[in-house]
Amino acid sequence: MCHLKQWRKPRTRIGNLIKLGAPREQAISVGLSCKGPWRLAKTFGSQGALTNTYLKEQGLISVLDLWVAFHYPK
Repeated sequence: MCHLKQWRKPRTRIGNLIKLGAPREQAISVGLSCKGPWRLAKTFGSQGALTNTYLKEQGLISVLDLWVAFHYPK
């Protein structure tokens, strides 16, 4: 959601989603949509581009990993 909010203009959204590997048609439909970033974050086009591996490479922490580490310590 934060990435979509940062990419305010449709052209920026479309270009960045295509660069990240989203299908062209899906990126265009997400980029030209007038829906909000929360709703667009749940679409196929944005989830196909903004994968968990990409977000981990960006330095974001996974809540699932924190939960597992807390409940199942080594």
